[in-house]
Amino acid sequence: MAFYSKAKDGYVLRVRLTPNSSLIKINGIFQNAQDEVFLKVSVISVPEKGKANKELIDFLSKKLDVAPSAMSVIFGQTDRFKKIFVTTNQNLDEKLEALIK
Repeated sequence: MAFYSKAKDGYVLRVRLTPNSSLIKINGIFQNAQDEVFLKVSVISVPEKGKANKELIDFLSKKLDVAPSAMSVIFGQTDRFKKIFVTTNQNLDEKLEALIK
């Protein structure tokens, strides 16, 4: 099971965000009690006024080579568990898999 799924015009990523960290980095994957898999990401920003979400979007957009404007938080604006929609017509499967290797 993956932390992402394909949608009609892009991808939905499930992310478990840890704000207020010392580094911006990917910490592997996390599986909850409902067997949903999340990409664990740490960011430096604090979780206020969307700063941590913005840093997350900027970080993932660089890793996936997509514009930050093509990414949006569609669930979990104020929660550590988020769903991020990536609007793209390119195949990101390899880039997404590379995030956890």
